[in-house]
Amino acid sequence: MQSGQQETEFDIDEARRVLADVFAPWVQDLGLSISVLDYARPAEAAADWQPGAILRMGFSERLCRHGGIVCGQALMALADTAMVIAILAANRGYRPMTTVDQTTHFMRAVASADVLADARVVRLGRSMSFGRVTLSSAADNKPVAMVSSAFAML
Repeated sequence: MQSGQQETEFDIDEARRVLADVFAPWVQDLGLSISVLDYARPAEAAADWQPGAILRMGFSERLCRHGGIVCGQALMALADTAMVIAILAANRGYRPMTTVDQTTHFMRAVASADVLADARVVRLGRSMSFGRVTLSSAADNKPVAMVSSAFAML
């Protein structure tokens, strides 16, 4: 680090900046917000604790197919974006990456409600990172999809 340079901590404000500055404009059009970043293990954490992030996608008719059902494409984009933010939180800083694989299991429709994405990093590696995301309806907090993903770290 050069003299006079301060190390930037990857906090929720930095995550919000990355969301606004790095992602494609159509991803920004999803209206995502970052609610939580978990990167430091709390003292009372369970043995299976994993770093991660929670994002919210606000409901919009523009994201729906016929009948007011939030479309799968929007849900998959939410999960992918949430996992990127979770990996950045676990890494404690920005690092370019690209999605290698994403498997989505849709469990039920979500209609006329915001969607929450709870993204957790299963393994943070130098060349590959892996995670899982639970998508839930904000109306009743019931899961609507489960997603597993792999990312190549660039």
